[in-house]
Amino acid sequence: MLTDDQRRRLAVKGRILGRKQLEQVVTLFTTGTILRWHRQLLANKWNYCGRKEKRPGRPRIRQVIVDLTVKFVKENPTWGYDRISGALSNIGYHICDSTIGNILRAHGIEPAPTRRRTGSWESFLKAHWDVMASIDFTTVEVWTKGGLKTFYLLFVMELKTRRVNFAGCTTNPNEAWMKTIALELTNHEDGFLKDKQYLIMDCDATFSKSFRACL
Repeated sequence: MLTDDQRRRLAVKGRILGRKQLEQVVTLFTTGTILRWHRQLLANKWNYCGRKEKRPGRPRIRQVIVDLTVKFVKENPTWGYDRISGALSNIGYHICDSTIGNILRAHGIEPAPTRRRTGSWESFLKAHWDVMASIDFTTVEVWTKGGLKTFYLLFVMELKTRRVNFAGCTTNPNEAWMKTIALELTNHEDGFLKDKQYLIMDCDATFSKSFRACL
């Protein structure tokens, strides 16, 4: 049997996926069941029956705090409760860890360790946009005195700005050439990758072990 929190998380995520995608991935529960849970969540949210005008206990969390908490988590999937609490304090909202936990559970968001394992590529990219780049080759055929030759052009792109750097051109991108390129890209003064933490590349053998080790 699922707990209320587990049903809540499934309902929130099921609503995001929609009926068509749910039918492709759901095996334990029917699509209608998960969407019905979501409708119940909405109904419970706006059900004021039986509530007193002056309800004892803690006051309701301000919506601006709820929105900021969810925003911080989605943009920074590795943040735990303490980090989120610190970020809120920096802008004037002092909230305890348990309140943050309640907000996340209400929105079907797992704690940080689970969130890191199940986060989407979209969340990861948004969280690390500033420190990511990609690298790849393209080729051009050039007529030379020795006949038609293939030249390999290496480009690196900063993902956030789409700024492109032409790293070099050669007819033979061997290991020594690639290592030289890696040293230039990571130069601590003006290397294109000096402030980056992640580099997206394919499995081409040209990106050799020594090239990766240098990065």
